[in-house]
Amino acid sequence: MKKSLTFLIFLLLSCSEEEKSLQVESLAQDSLIIDTHIDVPYRLWRQHEKGQNIEDISKLSSGNFDYMRAMAGGLNIAFFSIYLPSETEELKTSFEMANQLIDMVEDIVSLNPNKFYLVRSSQDANNLSREGIVGIALGMENGAPIQGDLKRVKLFHDRGIRYITLTHSKSNHISDSSYDDHIQWGGLSDFGKSLLVEMNNQGMMIDVSHVNDQAFYQAVEISETPVIASHSSLRHFTPEFERNISDDMLLKLAQKGGVIQINFGSDFLTLASQEFRNNKKDFILSFQTERSLSSEEILNLEKKFKINNPYPFADISVVLDHIDRVVDLVGIDHVGIGSDFDGVGDTLPVGLKDVSMYPNLVRGLVNRGYSKLDIQKILGKNLLRVWIEVENYAKEH
Repeated sequence: MKKSLTFLIFLLLSCSEEEKSLQVESLAQDSLIIDTHIDVPYRLWRQHEKGQNIEDISKLSSGNFDYMRAMAGGLNIAFFSIYLPSETEELKTSFEMANQLIDMVEDIVSLNPNKFYLVRSSQDANNLSREGIVGIALGMENGAPIQGDLKRVKLFHDRGIRYITLTHSKSNHISDSSYDDHIQWGGLSDFGKSLLVEMNNQGMMIDVSHVNDQAFYQAVEISETPVIASHSSLRHFTPEFERNISDDMLLKLAQKGGVIQINFGSDFLTLASQEFRNNKKDFILSFQTERSLSSEEILNLEKKFKINNPYPFADISVVLDHIDRVVDLVGIDHVGIGSDFDGVGDTLPVGLKDVSMYPNLVRGLVNRGYSKLDIQKILGKNLLRVWIEVENYAKEH
């Protein structure tokens, strides 16, 4: 892997621990940090659905993201996920729910204009000054709200959506899912292929996280612009976990100019976490009878399993290993961060538990010999490059 020992590294090696921490903190605060996947809207939605008071994320809150911790971590742009559960496609509630989630984000921004700003373009992202503002961009997780109508691409683009994750945990009318054993389309549906063309024309990034391998290769081939994997990691470290990207897929992604945004969830990072997940599933299934287990019963069984099987949390070193491998295989220009904060439950690595902890990642990158420019590419400039290319293509077509 190409790494450069810069003057920054020299300073860090020759300084006291306190001075090193200050310099790492400064690098995190001065760099453009773009995290492409944070599940705040659905977290707040669930609170509303349960009849709870919706937390004020402009203050300290219980999740992985809030304004106070985002500022502490140096986060500039948070892509809030407009997440639609798979069942909303069949129930035909996805369009309404998507718009309600977007309304919720707009309300948060309008109520806190001195803390949040709705980012609608790469220029907005590039020009956003720190001055106490956290930029919020929007990505749609699950293309179900398109509901077979290409005109909705422009509608959602006008509402601020800047990427669409084509599917989620089940195959939909657009694409087969990596989580779904039922192969409906052999990759993308005919409509899904048309959708990609329209997304290109509207200047919306195509997100290949969650799609199965066939859909991935088809999307990369069809798209005229680079594609992103907004919150995925590498299958090399998690064999047989199709939700992650294989080495060959990574090569194709990079050849297209795309970026993989590394997911922080331990299940995406280590084989041990995958084995824990599979063993827990088998344990619960062993209690399955002809009657389906209730949600409460499943929750109680999960608690029982964890008593004798503590969860194997990853740590920052494993996140760095994923980044290293991307750089080794395809270079520094094709990797970024898509944490999945507020979306992966209590599986986040030690040292990367919330948005205040990006400086820990920066420290790890510095310690592994990455230059200041390389670190800034990983933190946000690589994603920004793709965003600009996607916008420029739309302007010309």
